[in-house]
Amino acid sequence: MTPLPCILLVDDDQTNNFLNKTLLTRLGVAERQLVALDGQQALSQLQEHCVPPTADCPALILLDVNMPGMNGVQFLEAYQHLPQARQRAAVIVMLTTSLHPRDVERVQKLNIVDGFLNKPLTVEKINGVLRQHFDRTLPVE
Repeated sequence: MTPLPCILLVDDDQTNNFLNKTLLTRLGVAERQLVALDGQQALSQLQEHCVPPTADCPALILLDVNMPGMNGVQFLEAYQHLPQARQRAAVIVMLTTSLHPRDVERVQKLNIVDGFLNKPLTVEKINGVLRQHFDRTLPVE
């Protein structure tokens, strides 16, 4: 499988970030991984790496909903104000422990999220995202 150029993990939980990075690295999913601890850091990462686009501009954003500071929904609201070309460049998947119906409804109204996954991230979940959004699958282990 050809790896994605870059993935952005947005989660305030350092343990989740470590485990997700370790899994993604072991599977060879992406050439590079960026980490942001909240929505504001994620927007800064996008501004730094995507305007103008560089090799570190994420093709996939795995976004937590509940974070201190700028949460996932607030990030998505701000993301809508990025240039249209930048918005179309990334697949955004919400990765969360709780999908409260209120949160799902708010996110769906924004119409920019490509999917929802419950934590923890697994090989099967990664493979599903790759198959659905990138026409790729992981090699059989």
